[in-house]
Amino acid sequence: MSRDAERDWLMLRHAQCGIVDRQQALSLGFTASRIGHRLRSGRWQRVYEGVYATFSGPLPREARLWAAVRRAGEGAMLSHETAAEVQGLADKPVGTQIHVTVATRRRPLQGKQPRGIVIHRSDQSLPQFPDGSWKLPRTRVADTVLDIVAAQSSFDRAYAWIARAVARDLVTVAVLRATLDGRRRMPWRPWLVDALDDVGDGAESPLERRYARDVERAHGLPRAERQVRRTLDGRTHYKDNWYADYLVAVEVDGPAYHQGDRAEADKHRDNVNLGIDAAPTFRFGPVSVTERACESAVLVAAALRRNGWTGTPHPCHRPRCAVARAFPPPVPAPAYFTSCPPRDARRVR
Repeated sequence: MSRDAERDWLMLRHAQCGIVDRQQALSLGFTASRIGHRLRSGRWQRVYEGVYATFSGPLPREARLWAAVRRAGEGAMLSHETAAEVQGLADKPVGTQIHVTVATRRRPLQGKQPRGIVIHRSDQSLPQFPDGSWKLPRTRVADTVLDIVAAQSSFDRAYAWIARAVARDLVTVAVLRATLDGRRRMPWRPWLVDALDDVGDGAESPLERRYARDVERAHGLPRAERQVRRTLDGRTHYKDNWYADYLVAVEVDGPAYHQGDRAEADKHRDNVNLGIDAAPTFRFGPVSVTERACESAVLVAAALRRNGWTGTPHPCHRPRCAVARAFPPPVPAPAYFTSCPPRDARRVR
């Protein structure tokens, strides 16, 4: 091995946590017999077919991730929950599988998928660190988030990943929105668009419209005043939805609410509402005004009725609406019949 090749070899081993594939070793001067000798002697160990750890003993987590990427071959990158792990979006490994994404045209494993690796194919996900950067290739944070969102069984779970990514300053709402626009197929798209378009500052934001339509009007709640200017504790603020006759407030928050300073300010305002106006404040996020709109209507209706509203909410068009269970229609009084005819209809003989 030449001096340059030896330098490249040491750099490669260091960058990939001691993991190399067969082609990399051959390109740097190793022969098939030398590779075989190191494997038989125990100096190296086979992780996957054609992928080796150039040391003995247990493999650290990062080495296992490198081995999965090298097994998947050219252009492979960590994705989904595995990318979330290395990007700080997940606090610990999610599950035991290593998720790797490759280009749609590629079939790296030819139907022989190694245990512990899940191969995804996509031409929409882009690498944050491509091959040759000496860093573990992974999808961009925005692609990671949307890949995970697309696999969730409910919008509740899906939005939790978006909120976490925004709250941890790993990605901006603008980047998420642009990435979403570039995807042809995406579950929850209408709800995601509303959630990402809501910046939390403008009147009649998409999420506030969702509340008015899918929570309030759809269930027959009284109409709230929108964006009402109030001065409490010497400060002026606006209530998204204010039921003045019943002293109930409803605030609708998008991803920006999960930022630390904003959340603290809103908590203080809620406490002032309760302490001075004796007004309970509901704080709903995207899930509460979309997937859980019926459950939110039950909560608001209960607070309104407790504070004097005499109306009754009605179920919306959704099957198994929670309002139907919480506020069942009154049972009509049974009609009683007698076998005797009316007095004026009897014949007297």
